[in-house]
Formats: sequence, structure tokens, C-alpha cells
Amino acid sequence: MKVAIIHYWFVGMRGGEKVVEALCRMYPQADIFTHVVDRGRLSRTLLAHDIRTTFIQRLPGAVRHYKKYLPFMPLALEQLDLRGYDLVISSESGPAKGVLTRADTPHVCYCHSPMRYLWDFYQDYLEEAGWFVRGMMRPWFHYLRMWDAVSAMRVDRYVANSRTVAARIRKHWRRDAVVVTPPVDVEALAPAGGVPTRPADGAPYLCLGQLVGYKRADLAVRACTATNRSLVVAGDGEMRRALEAQAGPTVRFVGRLDDGAMRAVYAESRALVFPGEEDFGMVPVEAMASGRPVIAYGRGGALETVVDGETGLFFGTQSVDALVAALDRFERAEHQFDPARIAAHARNFGEERFRAEFGAVVDEALRDMAGQGMGR
Repeated sequence: MKVAIIHYWFVGMRGGEKVVEALCRMYPQADIFTHVVDRGRLSRTLLAHDIRTTFIQRLPGAVRHYKKYLPFMPLALEQLDLRGYDLVISSESGPAKGVLTRADTPHVCYCHSPMRYLWDFYQDYLEEAGWFVRGMMRPWFHYLRMWDAVSAMRVDRYVANSRTVAARIRKHWRRDAVVVTPPVDVEALAPAGGVPTRPADGAPYLCLGQLVGYKRADLAVRACTATNRSLVVAGDGEMRRALEAQAGPTVRFVGRLDDGAMRAVYAESRALVFPGEEDFGMVPVEAMASGRPVIAYGRGGALETVVDGETGLFFGTQSVDALVAALDRFERAEHQFDPARIAAHARNFGEERFRAEFGAVVDEALRDMAGQGMGR
């Protein structure tokens, strides 16, 4: 069976790319199609596949400024020739699902989220943009929303990474989706010997992820600065300089980490502070796989992974005061959080479970196509 995997862009190894890695292990002969690729930042698993790009790759500065070419990506997708494939899998968070396929080729979309900048966070992006970009965004995004809704009908089966995203798919595209949470390499994050221990006295809190506005790392930085709590901020992004300006002496920035260093900062932390609203959020699961509790904003995917009072706790508003109150509450009950029990809970989100559940959806799509007399 010839399989094509469509992913919006490969410019790093974040959650979406880790899902594609798992798909590549499921379909080792699959070809990959994308708008833009930075091969120097990809894993060996991905580089072992034939990766083909759209014409966006050839535009000036595309690897660094790919988002500026967003209005041209629908056209670019529709130029891809997928006639030779028996199965198409799209990985959607940017424009990926809008490819054209044969009538007898099932198309299964694994959706991380409908494009946030077109739908849920549109007004936030407008507020952050300069006046010129704002003026361009309004007509272009109006067109992109229409294309996004129309192209949603090209998919045969939707798989959402969380109930939160399934609700967005139903709202914006009027389609139902099966929920299959993404694969997290929980075994690699388990401590040596497999049994997590409690952190050392004086261990810092951890805030880990891309340093962009909606992740709200500023809440963790400001809360720990105001209360003289130790915090390690791991990751990089456009907000780093502003965050460093807000930080006091108890906050340390360590930048982007490789896998080994990331395992170490999880293991050496007191708890993960997770102040953003995510579609799913792999970082809380990774922290729990290391036996560390999660102090999370109580919206989005965290509600589906963190068990309040058992593997972490929630705070209700994205404010410094609410986060400080949650830290106080956590420290009063810290002894109740059992690292072994937390790690055991995280194992529910491993790759084996993902392969079984996603594979079942694909098998159903293939059977349905054959049942309609359209299978090859």
C-alpha cells in the first residue's frame, strides 16, 4: 500500500512533528509532503523518508518566514499530485488537509487544531500585529477561512488529538471526529530503574515550551519573581527577551534543550508550571512520565491529561494572583503527590496506544472505501 503523509511545515521537532514520527513508524515506506522543510532540524526517523515540498520552499526566505506565505499555501497544496497513493494521511494545524485525492483514495486527517489564527485566536493575532499587517490580514484571512471550511469536506475521516479539538472541528467545519490522543515517548522519559523519586530539597519549578505569547510563560516568570520561587524556563522563541526583562534573580533561562537535557530538567524539577491553554499539550504528559506533578491552567487539553489532586492541580484564571494561589496550594499538599502513581498515569498516553487507536480508524476508512466498490 502506497501511503502519503501531508504535514504543514517541518522547521523544528515539536508536538506535530512527533506525531508524524509515529506515523512514519507505522508506515515506514510512506512519502512525506510539506510546504517547507529545514532538514537540519529534523530527526533521523523523518529524514529516512522521501520528503517533497510545495513551491513555497522555493520562495525567498521561506524556511525562516514561511508564515508570511500562508495565503499561497492552499494553492500550493492543490498542486500536489497524489494520484499514485492508496492512503493519504494529513497532519493538520496549518494548511495540510486541503490536498486533492482520487475518489477511491481514503483521506484520514489527524487534526492538532483547526488553524488557530483563522478561528479561535483570530482577534488575538490581530491585536498583536502592526497596523500594516492588520490591514492585510483581514481580507486574506476572510478568504482563507472560506477555503478552510470548503477543504474540510475533502477529508473522509477526522481524528482529533483531544476532546477540545473535536469540539472545534464540530464548530468550525461541522464534522465529527474520533479522539485519539497523540503519542508521547513516556518510556524514554521514565527515570533510571523505572521508579521515579521525589525531587531534591530546593528543586526549582519548571516552565518548558516555545516562548510565544499564547503559551503565557510570562505568568510563571512574574509569579515566581514576585514570590522569590526558583524557576527554570526551558525553550526559546520571540518572547524570550521580554521575559528575561521581567525575571528576577530566582528565574533562570536555559534555552532550547536536546532530549537528554530535557529529561534531566524534568527529573530535577519540583513540578511543571503550565500556564497556557493548549489543544492537547504533550509537555504535561512528559512531566508526569518523569513523576512530576503539573500545575496547569484549567482549560483545553490539560483537563484531559492532568487529574486534579492526583497528578497535579488547576488554576482557574490566567493571572499572576491565581497562579501564586495555586503554587501556595500545591506546596501545602505537595507530600500527597506520589511520583510513581503520576508516572503510571502518564503511561496511558504512550505510542502503542496511539498506533492501535489510529490504526483502527485507518482500517475502517479502507473498509468503507472497499465497501463502496471504490477500493483499488
